[in-house]
Amino acid sequence: VQVAESGGALVQAGGSLRLSCKTSGFILSVWSTAEMGWYRQTPGKEREWVGMLGSDRTTNYADSVKGRFTISRDNAKRTMYLQMNSLKPEDAAVYYCNIRSEQLGTDSWGQGTQVTVSS
Repeated sequence: VQVAESGGALVQAGGSLRLSCKTSGFILSVWSTAEMGWYRQTPGKEREWVGMLGSDRTTNYADSVKGRFTISRDNAKRTMYLQMNSLKPEDAAVYYCNIRSEQLGTDSWGQGTQVTVSS
């Protein structure tokens, strides 16, 4: 199982970005039941949970991003997305995706993608 984030960039405050989390090594039946999440981390701080997307497509978000960020998944592409709108300077971080499969007993992380927000 491999996981790779992409889509990070420099964006002005108020702008939008869509991050992608592309995976490989999952068959559809396993991918469909995986639990997925996004996290972010800034230097000197602990990794922070941003939100999650359950296998039943329920979502939960941290209060700091609720109403601005949306997580979705494309089963056919084995890819998860994080749509970020109304970005704020405090959203700047390295963003990581996490894919947990109970069926495989795996907990997979990508290498992260940098999001920079200028004020």
